Amino acid sequence: MNDTFLMLGIESSCDETAAAIVNSDGTILASEVASQMEVHAAHGGVVPEIAARAHLDAIDVVIGRAMETAGIAMGDLDGGAATGGPGLIGGVVVGTVAAKAIATARRIPYYAVNHLEGHALSPRLVDKVGFPYLLLLVSGGHTQLLAVRAPGIYERYGTTMDDAAGEAFDKSAKIMGLGYPGGPAIERIAAKGNARLVQLPRPLRGANHCHFSFSGLKTAVATRLAAIEADDGEAGIPDLAASLQAAIADCLADRAKRAMARFADAHGPATLVIAGGVAANKAIFTRLETEADKAGFALSVPPAWLCTDNAAMIAWAALERKDSPDDLDFAPRPRWPLDPDAAPPPGRGVRA
Repeated sequence: MNDTFLMLGIESSCDETAAAIVNSDGTILASEVASQMEVHAAHGGVVPEIAARAHLDAIDVVIGRAMETAGIAMGDLDGGAATGGPGLIGGVVVGTVAAKAIATARRIPYYAVNHLEGHALSPRLVDKVGFPYLLLLVSGGHTQLLAVRAPGIYERYGTTMDDAAGEAFDKSAKIMGLGYPGGPAIERIAAKGNARLVQLPRPLRGANHCHFSFSGLKTAVATRLAAIEADDGEAGIPDLAASLQAAIADCLADRAKRAMARFADAHGPATLVIAGGVAANKAIFTRLETEADKAGFALSVPPAWLCTDNAAMIAWAALERKDSPDDLDFAPRPRWPLDPDAAPPPGRGVRA
């Protein structure tokens, strides 16, 4: 791979406006993020219209900061990439238009990157994990298990039937009055609680497939919270938070255990990669580390900043296929599955 190919990456699929400059040898020259967290915290979650306007306001500034940090000019870029989906379509359009404009003006290749593929390939940016490997993608909007064979080649083992794990954290945190984003808030207060004091279900534990379901946990949390508020018993909010965290960790570990067995049958034991914002949760990491060790799998988790939405992973995903750019007529996609041929799970719907 040419070690002088400089890729601009842009990420704007949700509530982070990000730009990064990454060299094809894996050197991250700049990674800048403008967060909208405070804006959306007042609403208890991301408001798509507000997010799209914020991306418009921030995109030029963030790209400029990335160029300045990297110490390069637009004329030094060899390629421009942006998240083309899935995500909130307003934000995806903002990033896509910016990347296309730069690619057109500078006459460089343009790359439309699947946001999920950015997460899927992110461990190779820092850990050089070899193909194939098993991926647990666990974020605010997605919970999936996939065999990653090569860039663009994925086999989905399981996905969520309803809420993603990150949604279960966010919605439960809102119910408990802990604020947004819910995952970090619950992890902080759970450290003060006893996970054994509140009984919560483990949906689909022991099922003969690799799919997930988390919506029932949200309902159970609301029921247990009402009981806690009505009774001056032993359990409190920290205990409920700790119990929820343990329940989600158990569900993820149980499904990952089945997926590792399936992957090992096809490819032999390899590496289990955990990517996405929820991967930063230490209790979940510890639980999955135990299961990976039992199954004979190595465990790879990108650093926390690379697990949340960022543009370095978008630039790297484009670099993984730098000789195959996209046409400028690419249309942004609100949904874009990594494995379009995967059979839908039983239940209400599929997250792509």
